[in-house]
Amino acid sequence: MDNTFLIYGANGYTGELITRFAADRGLKPTIAGRNEAAIKPIAEKYGFDYRIFALDETEKLDAALNEVAMVLHCAGPFSLTSKAMGEACLRTKTHYTDITGEIAVFEACAAADQKAKEAGIMVMPGVGFDVVPSDCLAMHLKDRLPSATDLTLAWYGMGRMSHGTQATMTMNVGKGGAVRRDGKIMPVPAAWRTREIDFGNGVVKTGVTIPWGDVSTAYHSTGIPNIEVYSVIPGDGIRLMKISRYLGWLLATKFVQKYLQRNIPPGGPSDHERMRGKTLLWGEASDDGGNRVEARMQAPEGYTVTAVAALNIAEKILAGNFTPGYQTPAKAYGADLILEIPGVERQDIN
Repeated sequence: MDNTFLIYGANGYTGELITRFAADRGLKPTIAGRNEAAIKPIAEKYGFDYRIFALDETEKLDAALNEVAMVLHCAGPFSLTSKAMGEACLRTKTHYTDITGEIAVFEACAAADQKAKEAGIMVMPGVGFDVVPSDCLAMHLKDRLPSATDLTLAWYGMGRMSHGTQATMTMNVGKGGAVRRDGKIMPVPAAWRTREIDFGNGVVKTGVTIPWGDVSTAYHSTGIPNIEVYSVIPGDGIRLMKISRYLGWLLATKFVQKYLQRNIPPGGPSDHERMRGKTLLWGEASDDGGNRVEARMQAPEGYTVTAVAALNIAEKILAGNFTPGYQTPAKAYGADLILEIPGVERQDIN
């Protein structure tokens, strides 16, 4: 087994961005996907080895994983793809990372904790924008208030979404929201709550509850039992989320899904758009005694954060810096992991 890693889904928007950043760092990953016509030109461009296989081609999948120390899984929607890749990593004793933001995937990976420990591998979904910045902010707040019982996180992304992100969101439209109460994930209606969020520097926006990955991961990182996550939704998004409470059954039908998916524009933000974009985060933790701490964070645009964070974590794993079992980014590497990314600033408010 070589001390390198596999990027699966390297022809997707985020996978290709990560591949390019890996080349810039002088890393030598093997890239892979199921479409040779899409993967081969990328491999030739950067001088990387490549493998072609679908996730149901078990023999080819296992053979590719046996050549590397870890996989960075970038082919979503992860609710459809992570199980096959994760099980292959357990079989081949290969570290598993991905860039998901889906609660169900985080919880499934957490359920594999003991199997991962027995295999001697680390399983860490969500090594990108989902959920490294918010997970680190959650841990930072917990470090400031160890007695915290309630955690609220919010983010405001100023940038365009990729095709893959929109495809995943479209697939989950109508499924409602989620929060954590008393340590348990609880389903709630879409756009269950709204609140005004002060992101600093005069940026005050209306946030709405969303089923973001931190509803799962922040609990595993901090042990805080009550968690809500808010996002700033542009335009008529909140109204449409509320409408989805009643039309979710229709939006989930194969005919409507096929129509919606077909109309998602390809690609993602350009390099210029990424350079101009940025992400603002805010968090608050409180306890039963009335104590409260608050912090803000500013980070680069989300896809840039994903590429840099994922590769930072890959380099740590390849250097032998890992803990077997299911891990979250902040649990494994601490609240300051996010500060390793250029352009990230964190501010304590009180």
